[in-house]
Parts: sequence; C-alpha cells; structure tokens
Amino acid sequence: MRADPHAQLELLDLQAVDTTLAQLAHRRKSLPEHAQLAALDQRQAAVSSDLVAAQVAVSDLELEQSKAEADLTPVRERLVRNQKRIGDGTVADPKALAGLVDEVEHLKKRISDLEDNELEVMQRLEDAVALRDRLETAVSELRTEREALVARRDEQLVALDEQAREAQQERAQRAGGLPADLLALYDKLRPGHGGVGAAELRARRCTGCQLELNAADLRGYAAAADDEVLRCEECGRILVRTPNSGL
Repeated sequence: MRADPHAQLELLDLQAVDTTLAQLAHRRKSLPEHAQLAALDQRQAAVSSDLVAAQVAVSDLELEQSKAEADLTPVRERLVRNQKRIGDGTVADPKALAGLVDEVEHLKKRISDLEDNELEVMQRLEDAVALRDRLETAVSELRTEREALVARRDEQLVALDEQAREAQQERAQRAGGLPADLLALYDKLRPGHGGVGAAELRARRCTGCQLELNAADLRGYAAAADDEVLRCEECGRILVRTPNSGL
C-alpha cells in the first residue's frame, strides 16, 4: 500500500486522538466514585434491612406492651372491688372474709408480677425505639452521602463526555482527510493491537510494541519509497517514518 508521507504523518495525529478517546473512556469507567457508590449501596442495603427488622421489633413490642397493660387492668379492678368489700364490711361471713383477704394478697402478687413484666417490656421497647431511631438517622445520612457522591460522579462524567465529544469531532475531521484505504487498514488493526493501529518509527524502535528493530528490517525500511506504507515486522502495526526515525 502507498500513501502520501504527509497523510501517514497525519495518521499519527489521528492515533493520538484515538488514544485520548480511549483514555477518556477508561477514566469514565474507572472513576473512584463508581466503586464508592457500589460500596455505599451495599452499606445502605444492609442498614435498610436492619431498619426494617428494628421497625418490626418496635411494632411487636408495642403490641406486647398493650397486651401487658390489658392484662393488668382487670386484675387491678378486681383488687379494688375486693378491697372495697373488705373495707365497707359487706362480707359478714368470717370464712368468706378470710377467702377474700387471701384473694387480695394473691391479686397484689399477680399485679406485681404483671407490672414487672410490663416494665421489662417497656425497657425492651425503649431500647428497640432507640435502635430504630439510630438506624433511621444512619439511613438518612447514607442517603445524603449517596446524593453528594452521585452529584460528584455526574459532574465528572459530564466533563469527560464533553472532552470526548470534542475529541470525536476532531477525529472525524482528521479521519475525513485521510485516504480511505489507509484509514481502513488503520481501523482494522486498532482493535487487535490495544487500540494502537499506527506507531512512529523513532530511534530505530517501533513505539507501538517498543521493540528495537533489527538491522535487516531497518535497511529495508530505509530503502522503501517515501510513500510506501510500512508495517512493523514485530507487531504488524503501521509504522510511520519521521525525522526522528534514525534511518
């Protein structure tokens, strides 16, 4: 293949633009915010799961407290009635009165046990509410942190996308000025060579594979016509001669 030497030099400029585009794409994918968001989402999911469990626990304990209070009410009412009967002297039979006194003592013991149970439930509920509140605060803080992180990521993506658009425009302009067959070969080589389809021959070395060329290859390159499109014997990339080639 033959191509004007100036067109071959312009191919290096196109390669520089394509390298810039590849770097921008890599930077876009490797922004630290991507990994930070992934880790934050995991934390947020775990804390949200804990919050749901805490909310369920609070709800269950509220029901348990209501039941404990409901269990106490009839026992307290019965105690008040019995104490009133004992106090107003309406129970004349000594045996019945003794039974009533025994029942009052039993009711007092029952009330004490129920109150102890209610206090224990109230303490558990207080602890559960405190945990739920802490988790709600944590979820809110994580949400705020995520919003800030997304905003920072998106700001960088917008800037990178703008640079990529400008580079794409430059690429279109440069590619449009190249011979179609030279451009086609270049575009065909790029995917299989790490995105580098054309490299400069500099100081007797291919800047694509970074290998120093042997004397026989260098003599062949030196003898080639100026418009001949050279290929690196080591990596197969288009090899562009410049004043720094050392030929």
